[in-house]
Amino acid sequence: MKVTTAALPLLPLFQRLLPGLPGLPAVPGLPDLAGLPGRLTGLSLTLLKASALEAAILAGHLLLYPSGIIQERRPVQALRPTEEQDAQDPRPSPPPPRLPAPVSPPVVLLHGFIDNRSVFLLLRRSLAQHGRHEIESLNYSPLTCDIRTAAELLGRHIEEICERTGSARVDVVGHSLGGLIARYYVQRLGGDHRVRTLVTLGTPHAGTKVVPLANAHPIVRQMRPGSAVIEELARPAPGCRTRFVSFWSDLDRVMDPLETACLDHPDLSVQNVRVSGIGHLALPVHPTVATGIRQALDTAGPETGAETSTDTGKHAGGLTVA
Repeated sequence: MKVTTAALPLLPLFQRLLPGLPGLPAVPGLPDLAGLPGRLTGLSLTLLKASALEAAILAGHLLLYPSGIIQERRPVQALRPTEEQDAQDPRPSPPPPRLPAPVSPPVVLLHGFIDNRSVFLLLRRSLAQHGRHEIESLNYSPLTCDIRTAAELLGRHIEEICERTGSARVDVVGHSLGGLIARYYVQRLGGDHRVRTLVTLGTPHAGTKVVPLANAHPIVRQMRPGSAVIEELARPAPGCRTRFVSFWSDLDRVMDPLETACLDHPDLSVQNVRVSGIGHLALPVHPTVATGIRQALDTAGPETGAETSTDTGKHAGGLTVA
C-alpha cells in the first residue's frame, strides 16, 4: 500500500480509535500501517452494528415511551381488620412496626434527558430475575430546568423509599443525565448516607460538548464542560461514603469527548468500566451491561460506608459486546 503525507493528519484519529495500530515503514518516525485496511474494516462493521442497534432501540423505545409517562404507583398495604378498628378509635395508637430491612437494598432507577422510566424495562426485569425485588423508578419532568432541583426531588423520593421499606440505604442506577442528578445528590446534598452504590451509564461527568444548538435548554447548559454544576461536582468531597461505578462506551456519540463519561475525582471510590461495541441508547438495555450492573451492585462494599479505596483509572474494567 502506497502511503503519502496526505494521510498524516488522519493518523492521530486512527491511533486513538485503534490503540494497537502498527506503523508506517515508508515514513521515518512513524510505525507500520500494513494492517490498517483490515482494522478499518473491522471498525466499520462495529460502527455499523452499533448504529443499527441504536436505531432499533430508539424505535422500540418510542413505542414504549407512552407507558412510562405516568409516575409508577407506590405499593400501598391494605388495612387489616384490627387496623380498621383502630382507625375508628379516636385514641392514639402506637406507630406500626417497620418492615425488616431487605437483604439487598432497594434499587432506584433514574432516566436521562427527555426520557422516562420506560427505558429501564429490560434492566428492571433482569434485576428482578436475579433477586432484586425492591426496584423503583423516578420520573422527573422533561421541563426540569435545574439539576439541583431534580437532585432534591430524588432525595425526597429516596427518603420515602427508606421509610417504607425499612432499609437504611439504597442503590441507584442513572442513565446519562440521571447519573449526573444522582451524583449531585450524593456529593452536594449529603446523599452519601443513603446511597450505597451509584452506577452511572453514559453520564457526562466532566460535561459534554455534543449538539451546541441544544444550549437553549437550561439543563443542557448545566451539562457543558465548565458549567457551575460541573464545577461544583469537581470540588472536594472528603469522606464520601458512596461507591461509584461508571459505565462508558467507546461508541457513545452523545459524549464529547468520549472520556467525559469516566468519573475522575480524588475523593471518590470509583470504578470505570469501558463498554465496547454499543452506543449511548444501548447502555441501559443491553443484557451484557445489565450483567455488569448486577455484578457491580452485588459486589458493593458494606453499607456502613467504610469503603476507602479509590480507583480512578479509565480502564479499570471492560465489557465487550459482540
